[in-house]
Amino acid sequence: MSVVISKLKEQKQVNGLDFPLLVTPHNSDVQSDKMAFLSWVKDNKSELHDLLIKHGAVLFRNFPVENSDEFEQMLNQTDYQNMPYVGGAAPREQVTESRIVTANESPASETIPFHHEMAQVPTPPGYIFFYCETSAAKGGATSILHSGEICKKFFEIAPDFAKKVEEQGVRYVRVMPEVTDNSSAIGRSWKDTFLVNTREEAEEKMREAGMNWEWLDNGNVRTETRVLPGIRFDDETQQKVFFNSIVAVFTGWNDARNEGKKAVTTANGDPMDENALNQLVDAMDTLCVNFSWQAGDVLWINNHTVLHARQPFEGERRILASISFK
Repeated sequence: MSVVISKLKEQKQVNGLDFPLLVTPHNSDVQSDKMAFLSWVKDNKSELHDLLIKHGAVLFRNFPVENSDEFEQMLNQTDYQNMPYVGGAAPREQVTESRIVTANESPASETIPFHHEMAQVPTPPGYIFFYCETSAAKGGATSILHSGEICKKFFEIAPDFAKKVEEQGVRYVRVMPEVTDNSSAIGRSWKDTFLVNTREEAEEKMREAGMNWEWLDNGNVRTETRVLPGIRFDDETQQKVFFNSIVAVFTGWNDARNEGKKAVTTANGDPMDENALNQLVDAMDTLCVNFSWQAGDVLWINNHTVLHARQPFEGERRILASISFK
């Protein structure tokens, strides 16, 4: 395999491995020739996937990826299967006809808390891919966090509560508007969330997901998920992971329709332990990696083992995304 492993000033070591792993071009053709680059991705897709599993996150820098179509072409050289963005809370726009959407379009002033992508749905994606079209003038770092690391810390901070979350699982409650509210980080409408046009179609999607729902007089819908895992065991890496959206929901699901502290409970309806979660947030900030984007960067994340977040920013910032079943 022809790969150059480089060093990133923001990266750290997790279990003796670079996090994220930084990959740069091994010759001038791959750096400048788009067809040579795509051939390189296709020829090395299995090895690149192995690196993703091993390190949790792989950052590709200085490769010839200049727009959304070329980002999609890169992903099309792999075996990662496109997954429609159904069930997520964040406002987004479809960018390409197939697999590319905008990353969370919540206001630039807001921090997006740590989460595994769509951990609040029964079938979350296995992998996430980000592309930097425009980097922010100030701030806007994407933060990544190894889920195994923070899971261990969770059991150290609040062993009884952590065990309860592991044994019971959790439920998420969200009121979705009829029309997407771009002023809210969780303002995606029920039509956009489920990619439907009618209440009947939305009900079919919610039924398939095992959700309970209640239609409100203003056209909004109050939803409650079935019991979902709070702690999972990842077979590929043989570790427990903090696979959930607890922190993101508790601290971030706040808008005119929702209150984060009431939006997630254990399976039996008990509220979250606020003190434990506050300590966990501090630990996440300490253990994470915040790296600054450069235009053209592509970041692959193993959603099974890595959480991500977004820092506030100033100026224009445009990050694109794609998700995959496997």
